[in-house]
Amino acid sequence: MREQYMRGGEGFILIYSITEKRSYDELYRFKEMIDRVRNYESVPIVIAGNKSDLGQRRQVSTREGEAMAKEFNCPFFETSAALRHNVEEVFFEIVRCIRSKENEDYLAKKKAERGESGRGLSSLFCCSSSATPS
Repeated sequence: MREQYMRGGEGFILIYSITEKRSYDELYRFKEMIDRVRNYESVPIVIAGNKSDLGQRRQVSTREGEAMAKEFNCPFFETSAALRHNVEEVFFEIVRCIRSKENEDYLAKKKAERGESGRGLSSLFCCSSSATPS
């Protein structure tokens, strides 16, 4: 069932708890599964390290979250659902990335119709540069 959702999803928010290292490590498995199910198609992803209000119990550093986002080539946010910190921003960002990807796909289709090269379009994809507000 999970793979069916991954096949049809236009974008993904990968969330881990900063208080549980294992949840962070599992994101690598989820990213690998998304890549496999989507045949390594570029798909918008945003990473969120949740429970930033519980800093005294932190097991995953902000730097580790930023490093994963850099590796996945996507934006990163630290959030607190309890305090509603950066929660809306994560959703706004994934929507922005999805819209940018749709625009990129549209431009590539138009160029292909005209017989032009589609190279250089990847710079339009918003998730290719990591915005990391915390």
